[in-house]
Amino acid sequence: MQEKTEKQFYLKIYKNLKLTRRFEEKTIELMNRGEIPGALHPSNGMEAVGVGVCSALVKGDIVCPSHRTISAQITKGAQIKYLLAEYMGKVDGYSRGKGGSMHINAGFENDVFGVDSVVGGKASIATGIALAAKLRGNKSVTAVFFGDGAMNQGVVLESMNMAAIWKLPVLFVCENNQYAATTSASYSTLLKNLSSRSQAFGFDGFTVDGMDVLSVYNRTKEIVEKIRAGNGPSLLEAITYRYKGHWSGEELQNYVKYRTKDEIRQWELRCPILTFGKYLTANNICGQSEIDDIDAEIEKIIEDAVSFARKSEYPAAQEGIKGMYATQY
Repeated sequence: MQEKTEKQFYLKIYKNLKLTRRFEEKTIELMNRGEIPGALHPSNGMEAVGVGVCSALVKGDIVCPSHRTISAQITKGAQIKYLLAEYMGKVDGYSRGKGGSMHINAGFENDVFGVDSVVGGKASIATGIALAAKLRGNKSVTAVFFGDGAMNQGVVLESMNMAAIWKLPVLFVCENNQYAATTSASYSTLLKNLSSRSQAFGFDGFTVDGMDVLSVYNRTKEIVEKIRAGNGPSLLEAITYRYKGHWSGEELQNYVKYRTKDEIRQWELRCPILTFGKYLTANNICGQSEIDDIDAEIEKIIEDAVSFARKSEYPAAQEGIKGMYATQY
C-alpha cells in the first residue's frame, strides 16, 4: 500500500507539472487567435516551484500565488475549465470573467487567496493571513509567491520583518527566474543568493534548484514542518527560468534583447517536466506507458476546457459591480 501511495503521489506531481505547461501553451495559442484579451505572463519552465511547494502543503494551508504561479493554483485543485473561462473573460470563470489572468482566484475552497497585479503585494496580505492563523491557533501555514524583482520591494521586506517579530507561520517563496521583466537579478543585487536576506530579519533562508520538483518539494516539506511547529517564518528561494518573455508579446518586439537564444536553450535542457518524467522511469516508479496515459488525459482536460470556455457567456453589464461591496443590492 505504501508503494502504491508513493507512486500515485509522484504521478500526481508529474500530472500537475504537465497540466500547467499545457494550460499555458494553450492560453498563448488562444491569445494569438484573439480569443483571450490582453497580455499573458507565462511561466513555461517554472512549473516545478509552485508544484513542488504546494505538494508539501496540506488542506487548510493557504496559498497566495503571483501572476506567474498558476502551477500553485492547479496543484491546490483549481479546475482548468474555470481558469480558462476566466482568462477568456467569461462569466463561468473563477472571477466571473472580470479578473483575467492577473486577478484570478481559484477559490477559498482550494485554499487559494487570489492573484493581483501588484508586484510583491501579496506578501503583506499573506502576513496578515498568517497572523490570523496564529491567533486562531489552527496550525495552518501560508505560502506566498513572488519573483526576484519583488525581493527589492519594500512591502516584501517589511512583511518579512513583521512576520519575524511575531513568529508568524508564513513561507516566503521567491521564484528567482533571473529577470524582473528585462532586468537581470545579477544587475539589481550583489547577493549570490537572495535567500540570505532572511538573516537580516532573524529567520532561516534556503536556496533550492527550482528546476527540480523533488528538490523543491523535499526542502519545502522540511521548512513547513518547522513553521507549523511554531518556529516562525522562512524564506525559500527557488532558482528557475522562464522560457517565454516577460509577457506574451515580447518575442514580437525585436528591440527587446536582454538574453541570448543559447541561454534559453541551456535552461530548456533542464526542463522540469522532461527531467522528472525520466526520473520516474529510470527509478522504476512507473513505465513510459503510464506517463503517456497521463499526457493523453491532460490533452482531454485541455480540450474539454476549451469547449467549456467557448460556450460560456460574457458577463452582463450589471456584473460589473457585483462583488464590489459587502452588502447585497
